[in-house]
Amino acid sequence: MFCGKCFSLFVCLCLTGCNRYANFSLPVPAPGPKVSSFAWKPDPSPSLSPGDWDSVDVLNPSVVLRDNTYYNFYSGFDGNTWHTGLAISNDGFHWRKQGRIISPQPETWEGDYWATNGSALLNGSDFLYWYQAGLRAAPKIGLAQSSDGQQWRKHPAPVLETGPRGSWDERGVADPYVVRIGDFHYMYYLGQDRARRQRLGVARSPDGVRWKKLRSNPILELGADGAFDENGLGEPAIWQSHGRYWMLYTGRDRAEYRRLGLARSMDGVTWEKLPGSFAGSERWNSKVICDPSVLVEGDSIRVWFGGGDVASPDENLHGQIGVANLIPKL
Repeated sequence: MFCGKCFSLFVCLCLTGCNRYANFSLPVPAPGPKVSSFAWKPDPSPSLSPGDWDSVDVLNPSVVLRDNTYYNFYSGFDGNTWHTGLAISNDGFHWRKQGRIISPQPETWEGDYWATNGSALLNGSDFLYWYQAGLRAAPKIGLAQSSDGQQWRKHPAPVLETGPRGSWDERGVADPYVVRIGDFHYMYYLGQDRARRQRLGVARSPDGVRWKKLRSNPILELGADGAFDENGLGEPAIWQSHGRYWMLYTGRDRAEYRRLGLARSMDGVTWEKLPGSFAGSERWNSKVICDPSVLVEGDSIRVWFGGGDVASPDENLHGQIGVANLIPKL
């Protein structure tokens, strides 16, 4: 896991390595029974809804299990600013909100619009949380650490920067999803270019701070004209099961409806999109499902996701959080 000494080294680290590139792939997936795809089985009711400080939207769950308690680090919008909040649960469905825990700091690189859309992992008993902040038109990715999920220490600078002029991610990096496999962390993320195309890439790090981007990024391209993901990709969620790597990702069409696509890979770099998509089937998520977070629990694969009844690419969609199971298809 993430080295416990990393935060003591934060002040010594500079950003010269943030935009370095390398060729790599993920380790060979653990063997397992082969499946062709998964069926989507959502619970019909949302499990987390807007409240006080998160009065407009709750989206972007990132769920971690520690000591038999589920911790949900989610994004809440109050109409002006996106913050990160915490909810806890004994079963992953009935949540108890613990309040707002991370907010943007206007006097820093984060600006005043967001510190959110994050990805949480455990480092021993501590939480690590990669999140997006900065200018709305040019987000970057930061990192924070906490022992209790309430009090956080932030790295003083972004850990993943935008790419150089002309690159596929020169205008923004966002939507981090971090997994730890072997000796490395792997971050899957959204990149935006000057044409406002949003595609997906991956970076690798030994410590969660110093990242090298894959030289051949992006790893997942926009869909063809008329496809559910023709207008943009985002919010990847990666897991390993059934002898492969799998990815759920959000696709946007030209009407700004959002659905989840499924892709598979043997190396975490070369991905095959599977046919079809998962759409919302209830009134509360009729226009949008997005922001997946995945936990593999034995034979069960659970997904927490955002949903809304307004077709919007970002906010004011009456966002709520639901839960689903992925059922293997032979």
